[in-house]
Amino acid sequence: MNQTETPPPADSADADATVGRVILLTTSHRVAPGLLSWPAWQALHAADEVLCADATHPQLPYLREAGVRVEQAAPTAQELVEACAGGRTVLVVATAEGDRALTDGLARLAGTGRVAMPDLELLPASYDLPGARLLDLVQVMDRIREECPWSSRQTHKGLAKYAIEEAYELVEAIEEGDRAELREELGDVLLQVVFHARIAEEDPETAFSIDDVAAGIVEKLIHRHPHVFGDDSAQTPEEVRAHWLRTKAEEKRRTSLTEGIPLGQPSLALAAKLASRARTASLDVPLPPGEGIGYELLTLALRAESEGVDPEAALRAAARAYRDAILTAEAR
Repeated sequence: MNQTETPPPADSADADATVGRVILLTTSHRVAPGLLSWPAWQALHAADEVLCADATHPQLPYLREAGVRVEQAAPTAQELVEACAGGRTVLVVATAEGDRALTDGLARLAGTGRVAMPDLELLPASYDLPGARLLDLVQVMDRIREECPWSSRQTHKGLAKYAIEEAYELVEAIEEGDRAELREELGDVLLQVVFHARIAEEDPETAFSIDDVAAGIVEKLIHRHPHVFGDDSAQTPEEVRAHWLRTKAEEKRRTSLTEGIPLGQPSLALAAKLASRARTASLDVPLPPGEGIGYELLTLALRAESEGVDPEAALRAAARAYRDAILTAEAR
């Protein structure tokens, strides 16, 4: 055999018995430490050696309490391969930033074709539940509130205008059908909720948190959907709406049909909301006497509501068409 020839591979069974195994254990920082999957615990207890480069890794106290011996070490790819010699299994607890240098090094070694590589397994020990990234948002908001010169001085009243702006931008993204814009605007609206909840935590008398906000809406949704969470039944959207209105009325116990309607909302939406309340109560309310454009607009808004048309959306659509006409005329 000359020096340029590759040596013949060893018997595969013998090779598997000697090259060993590397397990890269990944965990989510959004899941409480110690809540690992059963396969992960089995692998941790069965491994010949468990390594972790991060001495402050949140899992370490729980692993050691469970009797797993964890060595603080950051081996190179070559060192890790050598540690697996003789069929040993080495488990590496991944750091929060990941172990990119290690996995890249293993890939380079494998690419040379000159090293008997151990088996490499990626074992997720915990998974993010749906909505887990909301925890990141809460943590980021906490830090911004504490450290940002602008955010730390904001109040509910000072931020109110941004909530209105973001809501309008969300509606525009929906009506334009722009999915990327919709995703971004939903995030902006969500930020307003989290920001206000964070400010509310600091109130000296009636403080509440984002968890209180979430708990409140969960309780409301469950109560207003007895056909989902209770024994009632609803087969049509109309029956669902009837459930919703009935349970809402029980919760609010309003003394007037107009109670709870914000008068500061856009005028067409206000007129439609008033008309909806009157129609739901089966009240035949005549238009107030008066003349002028305001009363003409009121008549149109009531007509739109009776026909199931959102007057705000209808006027925006017409305004966009008018905008396009202006642009066309301007380009001539």
